[in-house]
Amino acid sequence: MTKQKFDDLATDYDASRPRYPDELLAHVVAALPTGRRLTVLDAGAGTGIALEGLVGLLGEEHDYVAVDVSGGMVEVGRAKLGFVDWHVEPVEPALARYRESLDLVVAAQAYQWLDRERFVREALAALRAGGVLAVLQNNRDHESSAFLAAYEDLLERCSPGYSRDYRAFDVAQELAGPFRAAGGTVTTHAVTWSRPSEVDAFVRMAASSTQVQRGVTAHGPVVLDEVRALAAAAAHDGVVDVAYRSEAYLARRPG
Repeated sequence: MTKQKFDDLATDYDASRPRYPDELLAHVVAALPTGRRLTVLDAGAGTGIALEGLVGLLGEEHDYVAVDVSGGMVEVGRAKLGFVDWHVEPVEPALARYRESLDLVVAAQAYQWLDRERFVREALAALRAGGVLAVLQNNRDHESSAFLAAYEDLLERCSPGYSRDYRAFDVAQELAGPFRAAGGTVTTHAVTWSRPSEVDAFVRMAASSTQVQRGVTAHGPVVLDEVRALAAAAAHDGVVDVAYRSEAYLARRPG
């Protein structure tokens, strides 16, 4: 399979990326069918960060599948979550193999990379009655943080093609069309929170992102020096506060 953009970043990605707040994941779990063994598919799973939190709430007694195009990400995820059935392949054709057999399809930090219209259609067809499609996002809250606004300025200046508005599409509306036509419902939930991060840890997290790597390719390691300088200037006692707005968009098939 062709080498993917995240392959060489997988270990640092898994170690440095924020997890999803339990409060947000609890909304996902509360929406799921009860009284049966569940089958959960994580679409664009990366290293299984969303699955970590979901398994912590649901337990290992259910069936878990993870699909990602990056072999490097899957290798790290498989080592961490060996009970999950891991696959290296594109999400959309993988979903097409499931028809009314999944209880939860998750796209966490992956929705914008997918063929969104096809993905939603395939996810709806793959869900059993009462099943849920959950789109999860951890977004840096640059509107509430001068530090993060400056970080976005840096990315837009240094990373070719990047815009802080890259997720500025209406997820709820994209889910609502197919699901409501099928008699389903769409709900949204948001949690604001912050993650204290040492300056070195923030730089490692930044370096694990494709946006910063594109900047390094275009301008050299000076980009990471600028990231470090921004974080150091905003830090107190070597720790910078990283604000997040985490969102869950839940589309439920009628059941």
